Amino acid sequence: MKNVTRRNFIKLSTIAGLAAATAPVAALAATSPGPFHRPGQPRLRLSLAAYSFRENFALMRGKANTKMAPGRKTDMFKFIDYCAAHGCDGAELTSYFFDSESDQYMIDLKRHAYLRGIAISGTAIGNNFSLPKGEKLSEQIAYTKAWIDRAALMGAPHIRVFAGVQPKDFSRADADKMVVACLEECCEYAGKKGVFLGLENHDSIGSAATLIPMVKAVKSPWVGINLDSGNFRTPDVYKDFAECVPYALNVQYKVEIHDGAGKKTKPADLKRFTKLLRDGGYQGWVALEYEAKEDSAVAVPRLLKELKEMFAG
Repeated sequence: MKNVTRRNFIKLSTIAGLAAATAPVAALAATSPGPFHRPGQPRLRLSLAAYSFRENFALMRGKANTKMAPGRKTDMFKFIDYCAAHGCDGAELTSYFFDSESDQYMIDLKRHAYLRGIAISGTAIGNNFSLPKGEKLSEQIAYTKAWIDRAALMGAPHIRVFAGVQPKDFSRADADKMVVACLEECCEYAGKKGVFLGLENHDSIGSAATLIPMVKAVKSPWVGINLDSGNFRTPDVYKDFAECVPYALNVQYKVEIHDGAGKKTKPADLKRFTKLLRDGGYQGWVALEYEAKEDSAVAVPRLLKELKEMFAG
């Protein structure tokens, strides 16, 4: 055996120490959906969801968009340009508005975004996993996997997914079991492509109490929460939001939140949400998803400016 010098001994001891320290984390990451381990300072990166301009796209889920505003037609390439012009770091390319689902279209979007200095922070689909076993559920799984492939081609690291709404003759308890099973199957596929699936607090899971247990039930390190500030139907939205931060893969800001009854809306305190993200050590994308009544052409630029200053402070 070669002699071990003091320098080599220290080097080998350091490597061994690092291996010992990281081994439990690596073992946990093999099966755990969170909470995520994020050492260091919080980092909030500004993105904009294409859904903010839903009335400006010519297509909506493959069909002519009947709500398209006259004289304001746009497309995904122009949307990326808009994000670049307004100081965003990223763009969330909502799948509903794509002009094509071809591989070449995804590659062209990736190229265009890269040349504009914009990261594709993610995409979003409108799936439904709350269905009984059968052809319809199989179609939803195939649809999700197809968008995992497309996200991978674009270089998008995250896809927003839904639990969905169950049919009247299918219990919520049975639907939840199917959601978990579908997420496990899709996450196994997504992990091989390096794509995360973020389950949104939407439909039947509009509270931290329903959302977190469902995410934790999925045995995959590629699942987490797509944390939408405007979708909680609980008495204390900010409390639920804070509880979900450790499991968040992506955050979407709405400028309105629901009241305790979940029927009316009131202005959101974006500074408070931002503090909760920082207090929770969040590191990642925060996408403005604008849905309020004020004209998006007026409101979105103002809000992006405010958020940029907020995140820098």
